[in-house]
Amino acid sequence: MLEIVPMTLKEANAFVEQNHRHHGPIVGHKFSIGCSDGEKIVGVAIVGRPVSRHLDDGWTLEVSRLCTDGTHNACSMLYATAWRVARAMGYKKLVTYILESENGTSLRAAGWKCVGTGWGTAVDRKTPARGRPLSGTNENKI
Repeated sequence: MLEIVPMTLKEANAFVEQNHRHHGPIVGHKFSIGCSDGEKIVGVAIVGRPVSRHLDDGWTLEVSRLCTDGTHNACSMLYATAWRVARAMGYKKLVTYILESENGTSLRAAGWKCVGTGWGTAVDRKTPARGRPLSGTNENKI
């Protein structure tokens, strides 16, 4: 049986560093939560201010990292709990991004809705004005 446990950013980042496929640790957060199978941590969610300045309105948070070891239902449990915690803190929206290659099953299971495909920018801020392609992401919010 899975349960949600409190996490420090340091603990959550250590789990991300060990288990995330394509992202590393982050610098700051509003809160982090973990998911435990009773013996060990099987997943973490790190929630902070939105990276996009257009979404950083004081009422929106972003799931910056969500990482599990593959334990069944851990992702959806973390997404659902992250929204409940954000809402309890007074936030009106919680967003996250997934790769085009990901199907979003855990998000849908947690009650999230896809609000469309966004065209984010890469680390070097590629833009159409510079004649370089943009990378695609999905933005999901409740």
